[in-house]
Amino acid sequence: MKKLLLTGFEPFLDHGVNPTELIVKALDGKMIGDYQVIGRVLPVEFGRSADVLLGFIQKLGPDAIISLGLAAGRDKITPERVAINVNDGVADNKGRVPVDEPIVKDGPDAYFSTLPIRQMVNALLENGIPAMISNSAGTYLCNNVMYSVRHYIEVSGKSIPAGFIHVPASFELSVKNYELSGWPLETIRYAVEIAVGELE
Repeated sequence: MKKLLLTGFEPFLDHGVNPTELIVKALDGKMIGDYQVIGRVLPVEFGRSADVLLGFIQKLGPDAIISLGLAAGRDKITPERVAINVNDGVADNKGRVPVDEPIVKDGPDAYFSTLPIRQMVNALLENGIPAMISNSAGTYLCNNVMYSVRHYIEVSGKSIPAGFIHVPASFELSVKNYELSGWPLETIRYAVEIAVGELE
């Protein structure tokens, strides 16, 4: 039996709910394909998020890693193609606002996902779920953890498929913000299960 480390984030900014937190808790312990899901929630803090995730990896020894994040302005499931070596953006949950900071000093400019992102998108579309590959994970915590995990895997010589998937806002968020187009949480969870099912 293989182990999948599936992570989400706690609520952040003015989002009172983070659907990724709810999804990883709901899928924790479930079998999807050949993988048993181990769901964990990360803090939204530049100084802690990656370290917490790397701690989970070292403790659990997963065979694959998928991190989920909320992209409230998107209307599709978007696996990320690449993460860049930059922290920048609005304040995290501790009020820190990095500007043009490298995630890893003297690290590579970028890392590509090693998840089967094209197969994931194709499977989602075949099941009627809007999806596309995203070429920018931004410069916030989602990009931070994707880059940090890929860097850890590369420098440690491991061969663990790893990457990041952004999901849209859920209904709970769109009810409070009319500018967001929300999805049912069950649909987002179903989409994540489809994507996980494409892991070999």
